[in-house]
Amino acid sequence: MESLVIPILILVIVAAGVALAARAISKRSQHAGTTDGIASGKTANRAEPAGRTAAAGKDQRELARQASAKLTAEQHQRIYALIARGQAVSAIKAYNESTGQGLRAARDAVVALAAHPQPHRVEEKAPAQAPDAEGRPERFPYRYRAIASKGEVTREVSSNMLNDEIYTRIKDLASNGDPEAAAATLARHSEVSLEQAREFVALLD
Repeated sequence: MESLVIPILILVIVAAGVALAARAISKRSQHAGTTDGIASGKTANRAEPAGRTAAAGKDQRELARQASAKLTAEQHQRIYALIARGQAVSAIKAYNESTGQGLRAARDAVVALAAHPQPHRVEEKAPAQAPDAEGRPERFPYRYRAIASKGEVTREVSSNMLNDEIYTRIKDLASNGDPEAAAATLARHSEVSLEQAREFVALLD
C-alpha cells in the first residue's frame, strides 16, 4: 500500500502543475486579445489630420472654379440642371462633350461643381481705346522712333502714337507728291509741331 502512495502523490502534483500552466496561458491569451482590440480600435478610429482635410476642400473648390471656366453660359446651365435633377451620369457625359476632357476628368469636374456651385463668369474684354476729346489717335504701349536723313542733316521723331503702318503711310504720301498731307499726319501722330513735321518730311526720299 505504501508503494502506491508515492506514485499517486507524483501524479497529483503533475496534474496541479498542468492546471496552473493552462490557466496562466489562458489569461495571457485574453490579455493579448484585449490589447490587440484596443490597438485595432485606435487604428480604425484615427481621425484624418485637419490640415489634409482643409487642403482637399481647397483643391475641390479650385477644381470647381477651373471646371466652370471651361463652360459657356449654355453649357454651364445645362450641366447644373442635370446635377439638380440628380442625373450625375448625364452631367458627366455633357461635360465630356462640352470640353473634350476624358470621362474620369469629367467625373471629377462634375463632382467638384456639385460640391461647390459656381456662378458662370464671362470674361470682360477691355474696351478699345477711344480717341480723346481732341480726336487724338490711339496711343501704343511703346515709343516708335522714326528717323529721316539727307546728306548731313538728320531728324528724329519719337512717339507712342506711331507704328510701322502709320509711318509707311507718311512716307507714301511724301513720295506721291503730297508732302503737306504727310507732314500733317506726322504732326497728328506725334508731339512735334507742323513746321517740325514739314522739316522731317522734306528729308524723306
